[in-house]
Amino acid sequence: MTKPPDFEDDVKDITQSFGDAVDDIRLEVERMDLTNAGANATIKKIGGIFGGLRNKARGWVDRLFPKAARDGVGRALDALGIGRKRDDVPPLNRANSEMVEAATEDTYADLLAVTQNIDRRTKAAIRKAIAESMRANMSNGVNGRRTINAETTDRIRKELGDAVDNAIIDAGGRRWKVETYVDMVTRTKLMQTTNDATINEALDRGVLYGVISRHGATDGCAKWEGRTIKLTRDAPGDYPFIGDLPRREIFHPNCRHTISPIRRPKEVRDGG
Repeated sequence: MTKPPDFEDDVKDITQSFGDAVDDIRLEVERMDLTNAGANATIKKIGGIFGGLRNKARGWVDRLFPKAARDGVGRALDALGIGRKRDDVPPLNRANSEMVEAATEDTYADLLAVTQNIDRRTKAAIRKAIAESMRANMSNGVNGRRTINAETTDRIRKELGDAVDNAIIDAGGRRWKVETYVDMVTRTKLMQTTNDATINEALDRGVLYGVISRHGATDGCAKWEGRTIKLTRDAPGDYPFIGDLPRREIFHPNCRHTISPIRRPKEVRDGG
Protein backbone atom coordinates (compact mmCIF):
# COMPACT_ATOMS: atom_id res chain seq x y z
CA MET A 1 0.00 0.00 0.00
CA THR A 2 1.57 3.28 -1.16
CA LYS A 3 1.06 6.25 1.11
CA PRO A 4 -0.01 9.40 -0.75
CA PRO A 5 2.15 12.53 -0.41
CA ASP A 6 1.46 14.47 2.77
CA PHE A 7 0.53 18.04 1.86
CA GLU A 8 -2.23 18.30 4.45
CA ASP A 9 -0.63 21.02 6.58
CA ASP A 10 0.40 23.00 3.51
CA VAL A 11 -3.07 22.83 1.95
CA LYS A 12 -4.69 23.76 5.25
CA ASP A 13 -2.33 26.73 5.50
CA ILE A 14 -3.31 28.32 2.18
CA THR A 15 -6.97 27.35 2.56
CA GLN A 16 -7.07 28.98 6.00
CA SER A 17 -5.46 32.09 4.57
CA PHE A 18 -8.24 32.43 2.02
CA GLY A 19 -10.85 31.64 4.66
CA ASP A 20 -9.46 34.32 6.97
CA ALA A 21 -9.46 36.83 4.12
CA VAL A 22 -13.10 36.04 3.34
CA ASP A 23 -13.99 36.51 7.01
CA ASP A 24 -12.17 39.86 7.10
CA ILE A 25 -13.89 41.04 3.91
CA ARG A 26 -17.29 39.90 5.18
CA LEU A 27 -16.71 41.83 8.39
CA GLU A 28 -15.82 44.97 6.44
CA VAL A 29 -18.92 44.82 4.22
CA GLU A 30 -21.22 43.98 7.12
CA ARG A 31 -20.18 47.08 9.06
CA MET A 32 -19.89 49.31 5.98
CA ASP A 33 -21.66 52.64 6.17
CA LEU A 34 -24.28 52.47 3.40
CA THR A 35 -23.07 55.66 1.70
CA ASN A 36 -20.72 56.35 -1.20
CA ALA A 37 -18.04 57.45 1.24
CA GLY A 38 -18.54 54.29 3.27
CA ALA A 39 -18.34 52.15 0.14
CA ASN A 40 -15.10 53.79 -1.02
CA ALA A 41 -13.49 53.32 2.38
CA THR A 42 -14.52 49.66 2.46
CA ILE A 43 -13.25 48.99 -1.06
CA LYS A 44 -9.88 50.47 -0.05
CA LYS A 45 -9.69 48.22 3.01
CA ILE A 46 -10.62 45.18 0.92
CA GLY A 47 -7.82 46.07 -1.50
CA GLY A 48 -5.33 45.83 1.36
CA ILE A 49 -6.68 42.42 2.36
CA PHE A 50 -6.30 41.17 -1.21
CA GLY A 51 -2.75 42.51 -1.43
CA GLY A 52 -1.67 40.48 1.59
CA LEU A 53 -3.48 37.38 0.32
CA ARG A 54 -1.83 37.55 -3.10
CA ASN A 55 1.60 37.87 -1.51
CA LYS A 56 0.87 34.81 0.64
CA ALA A 57 -0.31 32.82 -2.40
CA ARG A 58 2.79 33.78 -4.39
CA GLY A 59 5.14 32.62 -1.66
CA TRP A 60 3.12 29.46 -1.07
CA VAL A 61 3.24 28.21 -4.66
CA ASP A 62 6.91 29.13 -5.04
CA ARG A 63 7.72 27.02 -1.99
CA LEU A 64 5.38 24.06 -2.43
CA PHE A 65 5.62 23.06 -6.08
CA PRO A 66 9.37 22.38 -6.11
CA LYS A 67 8.76 20.36 -2.95
CA ALA A 68 6.00 18.35 -4.67
CA ALA A 69 8.27 17.68 -7.65
CA ARG A 70 11.13 16.51 -5.44
CA ASP A 71 8.69 14.19 -3.69
CA GLY A 72 7.73 12.73 -7.06
CA VAL A 73 11.35 12.24 -8.08
CA GLY A 74 12.10 10.56 -4.76
CA ARG A 75 9.19 8.19 -5.29
CA ALA A 76 10.51 7.25 -8.72
CA LEU A 77 14.00 6.55 -7.37
CA ASP A 78 12.65 4.47 -4.49
CA ALA A 79 10.36 2.46 -6.77
CA LEU A 80 13.25 1.74 -9.13
CA GLY A 81 15.57 0.73 -6.32
CA ILE A 82 18.02 3.53 -6.95
CA GLY A 83 19.84 4.10 -3.67
CA ARG A 84 19.74 7.48 -2.00
CA LYS A 85 19.92 8.97 1.44
CA ARG A 86 16.60 9.68 3.13
CA ASP A 87 16.20 13.24 1.85
CA ASP A 88 18.79 13.18 -0.92
CA VAL A 89 17.02 13.94 -4.21
CA PRO A 90 19.09 14.84 -7.30
CA PRO A 91 18.46 18.14 -9.09
CA LEU A 92 15.30 18.21 -11.18
CA ASN A 93 15.86 17.24 -14.78
CA ARG A 94 14.96 19.69 -17.52
CA ALA A 95 11.48 18.29 -18.08
CA ASN A 96 10.69 18.55 -14.38
CA SER A 97 12.16 22.02 -14.04
CA GLU A 98 9.97 23.28 -16.86
CA MET A 99 6.95 21.40 -15.50
CA VAL A 100 7.38 22.95 -12.04
CA GLU A 101 7.64 26.43 -13.51
CA ALA A 102 4.45 25.91 -15.50
CA ALA A 103 2.57 24.30 -12.59
CA THR A 104 3.61 27.10 -10.24
CA GLU A 105 2.40 29.83 -12.57
CA ASP A 106 -0.78 27.93 -13.45
CA THR A 107 -1.73 27.44 -9.81
CA TYR A 108 -0.90 31.01 -8.88
CA ALA A 109 -3.11 32.15 -11.76
CA ASP A 110 -5.94 30.00 -10.36
CA LEU A 111 -5.52 31.50 -6.89
CA LEU A 112 -5.27 34.99 -8.34
CA ALA A 113 -8.51 34.35 -10.23
CA VAL A 114 -10.17 33.48 -6.90
CA THR A 115 -9.20 36.86 -5.44
CA GLN A 116 -10.34 38.60 -8.63
CA ASN A 117 -13.69 36.83 -8.49
CA ILE A 118 -14.21 37.81 -4.85
CA ASP A 119 -13.14 41.37 -5.65
CA ARG A 120 -15.47 41.67 -8.64
CA ARG A 121 -18.52 40.15 -6.95
CA THR A 122 -17.98 42.07 -3.73
CA LYS A 123 -17.64 45.40 -5.51
CA ALA A 124 -20.75 44.66 -7.58
CA ALA A 125 -22.66 43.81 -4.39
CA ILE A 126 -21.41 47.01 -2.73
CA ARG A 127 -22.54 49.13 -5.68
CA LYS A 128 -25.92 47.42 -5.66
CA ALA A 129 -26.26 47.93 -1.90
CA ILE A 130 -25.46 51.63 -2.12
CA ALA A 131 -27.89 52.12 -5.01
CA GLU A 132 -30.64 50.33 -3.10
CA SER A 133 -29.90 52.33 0.01
CA MET A 134 -30.15 55.57 -1.93
CA ARG A 135 -33.45 54.52 -3.51
CA ALA A 136 -34.84 53.62 -0.11
CA ASN A 137 -33.84 57.02 1.23
CA MET A 138 -35.30 58.87 -1.74
CA SER A 139 -38.57 56.99 -1.49
CA ASN A 140 -38.86 58.33 2.05
CA GLY A 141 -37.87 61.82 0.97
CA VAL A 142 -34.84 61.89 3.24
CA ASN A 143 -31.06 61.63 2.99
CA GLY A 144 -30.02 59.82 6.18
CA ARG A 145 -29.29 56.08 6.10
CA ARG A 146 -30.89 55.65 9.51
CA THR A 147 -34.29 56.12 7.89
CA ILE A 148 -34.01 52.79 6.04
CA ASN A 149 -36.09 50.24 7.85
CA ALA A 150 -34.28 47.42 9.65
CA GLU A 151 -35.64 44.73 7.34
CA THR A 152 -34.22 46.44 4.25
CA THR A 153 -30.87 47.01 5.93
CA ASP A 154 -30.63 43.40 7.07
CA ARG A 155 -31.44 42.12 3.58
CA ILE A 156 -28.84 44.38 1.96
CA ARG A 157 -26.15 43.22 4.39
CA LYS A 158 -27.10 39.56 3.89
CA GLU A 159 -26.73 39.96 0.12
CA LEU A 160 -23.31 41.53 0.66
CA GLY A 161 -22.21 38.58 2.82
CA ASP A 162 -23.55 36.04 0.32
CA ALA A 163 -21.59 37.70 -2.48
CA VAL A 164 -18.36 37.19 -0.54
CA ASP A 165 -19.12 33.61 0.55
CA ASN A 166 -20.13 32.29 -2.88
CA ALA A 167 -17.66 34.10 -5.08
CA ILE A 168 -16.65 31.14 -7.27
CA ILE A 169 -18.85 29.88 -10.11
CA ASP A 170 -17.26 27.17 -12.26
CA ALA A 171 -17.80 26.38 -15.94
CA GLY A 172 -20.73 24.12 -15.02
CA GLY A 173 -22.48 26.93 -13.17
CA ARG A 174 -21.82 25.44 -9.73
CA ARG A 175 -21.20 27.80 -6.82
CA TRP A 176 -18.26 27.04 -4.54
CA LYS A 177 -17.39 28.23 -1.10
CA VAL A 178 -14.01 29.93 -1.43
CA GLU A 179 -12.24 27.62 1.02
CA THR A 180 -13.65 24.48 -0.62
CA TYR A 181 -12.51 25.63 -4.04
CA VAL A 182 -9.00 26.62 -2.91
CA ASP A 183 -8.61 23.28 -1.11
CA MET A 184 -9.62 21.38 -4.25
CA VAL A 185 -7.41 23.38 -6.63
CA THR A 186 -4.25 23.31 -4.53
CA ARG A 187 -4.59 19.68 -3.51
CA THR A 188 -5.22 18.59 -7.10
CA LYS A 189 -2.36 20.62 -8.58
CA LEU A 190 0.13 19.39 -5.98
CA MET A 191 -0.77 15.75 -6.63
CA GLN A 192 -0.57 16.30 -10.37
CA THR A 193 2.87 17.86 -9.99
CA THR A 194 4.06 14.93 -7.86
CA ASN A 195 2.86 12.39 -10.43
CA ASP A 196 4.23 14.37 -13.38
CA ALA A 197 7.63 14.55 -11.69
CA THR A 198 7.58 10.80 -11.07
CA ILE A 199 6.73 10.12 -14.71
CA ASN A 200 9.34 12.56 -16.06
CA GLU A 201 12.06 11.05 -13.88
CA ALA A 202 11.09 7.54 -14.94
CA LEU A 203 11.08 8.39 -18.65
CA ASP A 204 14.41 10.18 -18.30
CA ARG A 205 15.81 6.85 -17.03
CA GLY A 206 14.25 4.84 -19.83
CA VAL A 207 11.40 3.43 -17.72
CA LEU A 208 8.16 3.22 -19.70
CA TYR A 209 5.65 1.70 -17.26
CA GLY A 210 4.08 2.41 -13.91
CA VAL A 211 1.64 0.95 -11.41
CA ILE A 212 -1.20 2.95 -9.88
CA SER A 213 -1.12 3.01 -6.09
CA ARG A 214 -3.50 1.08 -3.87
CA HIS A 215 -5.06 2.59 -0.78
CA GLY A 216 -8.58 1.25 -0.56
CA ALA A 217 -10.50 3.56 -2.87
CA THR A 218 -14.27 3.14 -2.90
CA ASP A 219 -15.07 5.44 -5.82
CA GLY A 220 -14.31 5.06 -9.53
CA CYS A 221 -10.59 4.92 -8.73
CA ALA A 222 -11.03 1.41 -7.27
CA LYS A 223 -11.02 -0.28 -10.68
CA TRP A 224 -7.63 1.27 -11.46
CA GLU A 225 -5.78 0.53 -8.25
CA GLY A 226 -2.78 -1.71 -8.85
CA ARG A 227 -3.15 -1.52 -12.64
CA THR A 228 -0.07 -1.39 -14.87
CA ILE A 229 -0.09 1.55 -17.28
CA LYS A 230 2.16 2.93 -19.99
CA LEU A 231 3.93 6.19 -19.29
CA THR A 232 4.35 6.78 -23.02
CA ARG A 233 1.94 5.75 -25.73
CA ASP A 234 4.55 3.91 -27.81
CA ALA A 235 5.64 1.51 -25.05
CA PRO A 236 5.21 -2.19 -25.99
CA GLY A 237 2.41 -4.24 -24.49
CA ASP A 238 -1.35 -4.09 -24.17
CA TYR A 239 -1.55 -1.61 -21.32
CA PRO A 240 -3.59 1.58 -21.12
CA PHE A 241 -1.66 4.81 -21.68
CA ILE A 242 -1.88 7.18 -18.72
CA GLY A 243 -2.98 10.01 -20.99
CA ASP A 244 -6.04 8.03 -22.09
CA LEU A 245 -7.36 7.17 -18.62
CA PRO A 246 -10.83 8.63 -17.90
CA ARG A 247 -10.37 11.57 -15.55
CA ARG A 248 -13.81 11.07 -14.03
CA GLU A 249 -12.50 7.73 -12.68
CA ILE A 250 -8.81 8.23 -11.88
CA PHE A 251 -6.50 11.23 -11.34
CA HIS A 252 -9.60 13.41 -11.00
CA PRO A 253 -9.77 16.55 -8.83
CA ASN A 254 -8.84 15.68 -5.23
CA CYS A 255 -7.55 12.23 -6.32
CA ARG A 256 -4.72 10.96 -4.10
CA HIS A 257 -3.40 8.15 -6.30
CA THR A 258 0.26 8.09 -7.30
CA ILE A 259 2.42 6.27 -9.84
CA SER A 260 5.23 3.79 -9.04
CA PRO A 261 7.49 3.25 -12.06
CA ILE A 262 8.41 -0.33 -13.04
CA ARG A 263 11.07 -1.19 -15.58
CA ARG A 264 9.31 -4.00 -17.43
CA PRO A 265 5.97 -5.66 -16.73
CA LYS A 266 6.06 -9.47 -16.69
CA GLU A 267 4.26 -9.78 -20.03
CA VAL A 268 6.84 -7.54 -21.72
CA ARG A 269 9.72 -9.41 -20.08
CA ASP A 270 8.28 -12.65 -21.38
CA GLY A 271 7.86 -11.26 -24.86
CA GLY A 272 4.08 -10.86 -24.62
